Amino acid sequence: MKKETVYNPLDKTNLGASVAQAMLATDMFPLEQLASFSGAGIYAIYYHGTFAPYKSIRSTKNALEVPIYVGKAVPAGARKGDVGLGRNAGTVLFKRLKEHADSIRTARNLKLADFSCRYLVVDDIWIPLGEALLIATFSPLWNKLIDGFGNHDPGAGRHAGMRPRWDTLHPGRKWALKLKDRTETMEQIEREVIAHLRTRK
Repeated sequence: MKKETVYNPLDKTNLGASVAQAMLATDMFPLEQLASFSGAGIYAIYYHGTFAPYKSIRSTKNALEVPIYVGKAVPAGARKGDVGLGRNAGTVLFKRLKEHADSIRTARNLKLADFSCRYLVVDDIWIPLGEALLIATFSPLWNKLIDGFGNHDPGAGRHAGMRPRWDTLHPGRKWALKLKDRTETMEQIEREVIAHLRTRK
């Protein structure tokens, strides 16, 4: 006799999936036109430009919308375990998206007008689950292969590290130029991106 799996709506995977699905059902907005809003939560960024290595992931109205990056913004104190305590999140999610817009704007081979986003303001206790499910579902390129998009300036005296792959592929952020060069070149990373995306078709 076949044994059926019992669906538990309170299982953490199913809870995370419900948050992720709610985010994917929201409207998409041009990243450069976001107006300030309050709250913490999760988001997905989509690319629909002409950077050749990204050809297979461009999002159009007639194509499957696959995010190039997924992330979260949590209230102050959340990283220290202060979640679910009703803290005022302020505009932390909007500020995070604005930081990303600024990073893209400085890149020499990207245009901010070629990016859109979805976001969902979420009770902070569910934010990590929602982000994890979105990353597991889509394996976004800038989460999985091209690291460093979400990085901040390490600060004065802390530039001894290696430049992130994202800044090697998309040079422009001034603080990243202070870091050590990577062993691989932009052209090598471009070829790796093309090969990686080919396997996802």
